[in-house]
Amino acid sequence: MLLNALVYLTIRTRASSSQSPIFAMTLLTVGSVVARPGEKISGYIEVPEGVDPATRIPVTIATGTKPGPVLALIAGIHGSEPSPILALQRVRRELDVSQLAGTVIIVHIANLPSFTQRTIYRGPWDQKNLNRMFPGSPYGTVSERIAFAITTQVIDQCDCLIDMHSGDGNESLRPYAYWNQLGVDESVDARARDLALAFGLDHIVIDRNRPRDSAATVFCSNTAHVHGKPAVTTEAGGVGVPTEDMVELNVRGAFRVMRHLEMLPGPRELVEHPVWIEPSEVLSSPDTGTWHPLVQLDQHVEQGALLGYLTDYFGERIADVRAPIAGIVMYVVVSPAMGRGEPVAMVGVPSA
Repeated sequence: MLLNALVYLTIRTRASSSQSPIFAMTLLTVGSVVARPGEKISGYIEVPEGVDPATRIPVTIATGTKPGPVLALIAGIHGSEPSPILALQRVRRELDVSQLAGTVIIVHIANLPSFTQRTIYRGPWDQKNLNRMFPGSPYGTVSERIAFAITTQVIDQCDCLIDMHSGDGNESLRPYAYWNQLGVDESVDARARDLALAFGLDHIVIDRNRPRDSAATVFCSNTAHVHGKPAVTTEAGGVGVPTEDMVELNVRGAFRVMRHLEMLPGPRELVEHPVWIEPSEVLSSPDTGTWHPLVQLDQHVEQGALLGYLTDYFGERIADVRAPIAGIVMYVVVSPAMGRGEPVAMVGVPSA
C-alpha cells in the first residue's frame, strides 16, 4: 500500500521571481489532518509497512484566518536531538491562530523509530541516516519511506521550511545555522539567507556544495531549496539534553521566522552582526575504537592542532585527528564509542 494520497487545493498567485510571493488562502491536507481556518489540528502521517514495519509522523497544522505563506517547521529528523522536539510542542501551545496569517505545518518528530529507540544518526530498523535519504521512496526501507512522506506531504505543500536540529546524543555543539547558497536561483538563496538571519542564531555556516539533482536531494532542507522554496537548517542544543535555554532558543527562532514572514504581528528582526562561517570541515574518524576528545565547542584551534585521538579497546593509541584548518570548533563528539568514518568534530573559519 502506498502513502495516503496528497489532497489539497491551492489558490495562489506569485509576484516576479525577484520578489516575495503574494498569497491567497491555502487549504491543505497533511496525513490525517485537514486544515481549517482559525484552528490548530493535530494528527499523523501514516507511513505504511514495507520491507520493515510501519510508522507514523505526528504533525500539527495551525491555520490562520488571513492569507499568508505556508511555513514548515520540522524537528526530530534525528531522534536523539530533543531540544527542537520540545520546542515545537511549546510552539504548538503558544501559537495564537487568531493572529496568524497563513499556515504553519509542524512536524513534531519526523523519525519516530529513532526517537522511541533513542538512536543517534541512524534509524534502528534500517541503520540509515534519514537526513541522507531525501527525497525518499515509497518502496524503500523505513527511512526512505519517511523521507518520501515528508517530501510529498510537507515539502511539496510548503512555501519555506526550517529543519530544526541540535547536537545528537553524542555531540557537544554551539548554536549555528546552515545557509544553503545553492546557486540555482539567486532569489531563493537570498530569501533563505534572510530566513537564517531571522531565526536568530548568530553563527551561520555557508554551504555551497549541496546536491542540485531533484531526484537525489539527500537532505531535508536541501529538498525544499532545490524545489524553489527557501529553507534553513538550524542547530541549537547538544548531547541529547533539552536544556531550557536551548529549548527556548528554538521557540524564539520559530516565532521570529513567523514575524519575519509577516505571519504574526510584531517587529521583524534579523541578526545584526552575523558571524559567517566559510570554509568549514567535518572530520571523520580514521578507524573504529575509543574516541578521546581534547577540545571543547567554540574553542579556537590552529591548523594542525590535535582535536583528539583514537585508541583500540585496550587503550592503545591508534590514530590522531588534527584540524585541517584554523578556526573554531562548531561541534565535537564527546562520547567514547566511535566507528570508522563517523564524524568526530567540525571546524569552521569565522568571518573577520
